[in-house]
Amino acid sequence: MPSLFDPITLGAVEAPNRILMAPLTRGRSDKDAVPSDLMIDYYTQRASAGLIISEATGISREGLGWPFAPGLWTDAQVAAWKPVTAAVHAAGGRIIAQLWHMGRQVHSSVIGGQPVSSSATKTEGQAHTFEGKKDFEVARPLELNEIPRLLNDYELATKNALEAGFDGVQIHAANGYLIDQFLRDNANSRTDDYGGSIENRIRLLREVTERVISVAGADRTSVRLSPNGDSQGVDDSNPEPLFTAAAKALSDLGIAFLELREPGPDGTFGKTDVPKLSPAIRKVFKGVLVVNSDYDTLEKAQAELDKGDADAISFGRTFIANPDLPERLRTGAPLAHDNPKTWYSQGPEGYIDYPALETVPA
Repeated sequence: MPSLFDPITLGAVEAPNRILMAPLTRGRSDKDAVPSDLMIDYYTQRASAGLIISEATGISREGLGWPFAPGLWTDAQVAAWKPVTAAVHAAGGRIIAQLWHMGRQVHSSVIGGQPVSSSATKTEGQAHTFEGKKDFEVARPLELNEIPRLLNDYELATKNALEAGFDGVQIHAANGYLIDQFLRDNANSRTDDYGGSIENRIRLLREVTERVISVAGADRTSVRLSPNGDSQGVDDSNPEPLFTAAAKALSDLGIAFLELREPGPDGTFGKTDVPKLSPAIRKVFKGVLVVNSDYDTLEKAQAELDKGDADAISFGRTFIANPDLPERLRTGAPLAHDNPKTWYSQGPEGYIDYPALETVPA
């Protein structure tokens, strides 16, 4: 079986190792979702990853409700991403943009209008806003005549990602966001072509992927799913047939890779007793399969490759405090711990001040 340190081909991207950096929202852009200069250092420090998947990046203001997260729908955003991707490439790295529409997981005070979703539903709890936390609001269902506009937003964001120098894109279809809200039956009560049957509920995912492929090519397109258990109130009563059908559709489209976020019963950032579906998805998805969630040691990650259920591992929070994570795993060096209080704090602290091994005092 392959080692974590063996190279792997991810569509058009030749990755030198199988230690991918998972998307991590960090909140270092400005209020107009324009990336800051801090992000140049942050991503460049982590260029030794086999591939960096950028933090979730909005395709439109409607879809981006997280304060200080970046976007890819304006010229200013594209211009600010260019030095980030250029610096990563100069350091020998590879980076793709994760394309994000949050659906109902936003607040009107951030996006300037009522949230949209598959159906008129509401997330329990509170949304992050520029003014602090506020109760989530009831979303309005996307109308059929709005779907073409949504697809156009994904197309524009994909064009902008390539113009900004990204090596490809990932469609965020996980974690209870818009596409996930169409996929799973507790959030989707539609009676039109996008609701009801599994074939209908995966329709938006397939159409978005086809539109992105039309711009980037299948070999520069990937998708993220979260098939097991509740995610921000979004869940399904029978997930295996749903997500194996989704994975089969994506396999038929020939995407570069599929990433699965699969927490377990002892998860440290979300947990569930619903079994992982990667073994079942592995049987129908013929491309590169990447798994994610709580693979915080070399042993855990390598064991997943040894089982044959995945081809690579994406590491999330471990990359926050360990910018040189591949080298630390290779040498057995101790891993540093991140500070959750600085995950979204806008400044350099807890963002670009975690040292690499060569700068750690003896």
